[in-house]
Amino acid sequence: MATTPGTQAVLSGHVDARVVRTRRDVLAATIDELVDCGWAGVTHARIAERAGYSKATLYAHWPDRLTLVRDAFDTFGQMPHHEPTGDLRADLIAELTSFRAAMTEHRLDRALAVLAERAGPVPALTEVRNAFVEDGERPMRRALEPVLSGSRLEAVTAMLCGAIVHPVLLRGHSPTDEEIITVVDTVLEGLPETRRR
Repeated sequence: MATTPGTQAVLSGHVDARVVRTRRDVLAATIDELVDCGWAGVTHARIAERAGYSKATLYAHWPDRLTLVRDAFDTFGQMPHHEPTGDLRADLIAELTSFRAAMTEHRLDRALAVLAERAGPVPALTEVRNAFVEDGERPMRRALEPVLSGSRLEAVTAMLCGAIVHPVLLRGHSPTDEEIITVVDTVLEGLPETRRR
């Protein structure tokens, strides 16, 4: 498995600020290019130009555009999530609020749209999509696992995540705080009283 900038620095026991900066710049440029121009825009030449690095630097650490995109989506997984408090209602509201911010403030909505569109024609992107979705849903699932399992856990996770994805991607606006609270309360009303805590 090839190592990318940042990974190699950590493996060697120290963090080189230049490597961290290069990684950040290149991966941000990859997401920007993907959002602005789609899959076809993600070429080493365009990313190098956009990030301000040489193509040789990119090829040395990211031998193909799939690796670039995979690592770029990994940066979304490093975005902060809500720290669980043990209060299911508060934790779900806070996690959905964090998800909304990622969708709107960090252009995750556009990146997800491109990823969803290209996952079929580019099978390797299916792995990227699946890993990305799994990582994104993990905090929601952890909050729900003490009270739900099996198909109910799957359905409730899909409903809660859909409360953000649907309005942002399909209606072109973010859900309000009130809408997020209403969705969470509606879901929790469907749970037996003993499971709501």
